[in-house]
Amino acid sequence: MELRNRLGGVNIYLVGMMGSGKTTTGKVLAKRLGYGFVDTDAVITQVRQQSIREIFAREGEAYFRQLEQQVLAEVSSYHHLVVATGGGIVLSSLNWSYLRHGIVVWLHVPIAVLCERLAADAERPLLQEQPLEERLNQIMADRHALYAQADLEVVIRQTDTPAKVCDRLWEALPSILKPIASDAPPKEPC
Repeated sequence: MELRNRLGGVNIYLVGMMGSGKTTTGKVLAKRLGYGFVDTDAVITQVRQQSIREIFAREGEAYFRQLEQQVLAEVSSYHHLVVATGGGIVLSSLNWSYLRHGIVVWLHVPIAVLCERLAADAERPLLQEQPLEERLNQIMADRHALYAQADLEVVIRQTDTPAKVCDRLWEALPSILKPIASDAPPKEPC
């Protein structure tokens, strides 16, 4: 559990497009780390007793983004969590102030793979307006620079399972962590 010790309880926030596997990968990673797991979208739907699609239809996207921000603010006050965020959480600069209290990991999935994963999904409110690939390309164009601000990017291939993604994340995380005292070079005497 060296990695868990090096993390020191800091939260890991998974960001990325809808369908990128933040929830499934997050659950596997949380179990591996011995962390708790939170899905911000699931918290919203549980508290509101409505699907995200219903919230968008009745209250609008701006209202949903406010709920998302409130949930993130609350979650960020805890530690030892892997947090799967909604795909649009990166759109708010205030949300970034919460995300920066932890490690932000971008699960970057190519649009072609997202199209395969989301082709039969009729529940996502942002995918109802245009042909799927066109809409996903538009959303990615709007968010790419924001996702790229993550501390770590994991590019996901079509054949990657959540366990494989976790393996790659597990290998990459130490590269962004401060070395522990035993890793540091000895100090020169004064």
